[in-house]
Amino acid sequence: MNLFGRSSSSRRAAAPAAPAPSDLAVLPDPGFAALTGEWMIDPAHSRIGFSVRHAMVTTVRGAFTSYESRLYFDGRDPARSEAQITLSTASIDTGVEQRDAHVIGRDFLDAASYPHMTFTSTAVELADDDLYRMTGDLTIRDITRPVVLELTYIGHVTDPFGYERVGFDGTTTINRTDWGLTYSAKLAQGGAMVSEKVRLQFDIAAIRTFPVD
Repeated sequence: MNLFGRSSSSRRAAAPAAPAPSDLAVLPDPGFAALTGEWMIDPAHSRIGFSVRHAMVTTVRGAFTSYESRLYFDGRDPARSEAQITLSTASIDTGVEQRDAHVIGRDFLDAASYPHMTFTSTAVELADDDLYRMTGDLTIRDITRPVVLELTYIGHVTDPFGYERVGFDGTTTINRTDWGLTYSAKLAQGGAMVSEKVRLQFDIAAIRTFPVD
């Protein structure tokens, strides 16, 4: 018997192929709808910082201690979410006063001429169950360029004082020279004293300010 010679009329109709994982839309958790509303970063429990390779053998970390924020999170439609953060460039803290003075000086942020740096979101998408991808404009020294943040949703609670809190961890890596931070001291063995790549870190605890009815 020729098992491979059956006519097409004797076959069952083939079931449609299941969509590949990449074709499946990632939908928000229905519980996220309760998070819809305006939020503000709680500076006492958040950190907006950076890390950069120093002398090719160690990492220097710092943070901005003064900033203002406005966040809008739409749990039903993440694409409608927005974020705006304005940081004081003079508020940088790396744990060493001499280094802080250098970073806010003319070689880097030039806080006297450019007292603020800002991030304003332009698009938000849900990339995975608890992972959001936020595209935005980062402005440093009056130079604005796009960046993409990867934001992981940590959780949502009501604290003992009745405040609703939500947590996100975010990160992105930039090349500082794209924003005019071109300081370059070379090592005797070759390589840069301060890496051009800077990792920005957003450890966010936000408090609800205005819920949506």
